[in-house]
Amino acid sequence: MLLKVRARVGYWIARKMMGSRWAVQQPKLWRWMEGQFARMASIGNTKAQSFYGHILLFRGQGYGAKKEGIRLLRLAAEAGDAKAAYQMGVVSLSEDASHGPDGVQAAYWWKRAVESGHPLAATRLAQLYTAGGHGLESDKQQAEHYKTRASNLGL
Repeated sequence: MLLKVRARVGYWIARKMMGSRWAVQQPKLWRWMEGQFARMASIGNTKAQSFYGHILLFRGQGYGAKKEGIRLLRLAAEAGDAKAAYQMGVVSLSEDASHGPDGVQAAYWWKRAVESGHPLAATRLAQLYTAGGHGLESDKQQAEHYKTRASNLGL
């Protein structure tokens, strides 16, 4: 119980410090902040998993950090985080040494993001169904459905 309270307080302080350019530029302080993000993500906090996953994916140093970022994003997306689900769709369409683009997997993640209310995911799904490719068949009816859904969500 006390460890979870310490984790929450440390995470809250670290998130507040993210607004300070000075704090982010201090190597020792940044390592402490990353430790707080990692601790909160490891106890299963979905928002922390999404936040730290994004940091590792886009700012992480090396292949291992990016893989850990993707793992955290996947956990957050499976728990219902719309931003993480959207990002998993983007990752699914990217190509790296371990996998090629996968349109079916991207559609799966973007559908989950749309269900959670992410408007850009609906737009990307409409584009994906319009063009098809990467293992996904073109489907004009689905494309129109997601265009309408995107406009309903605000895009």
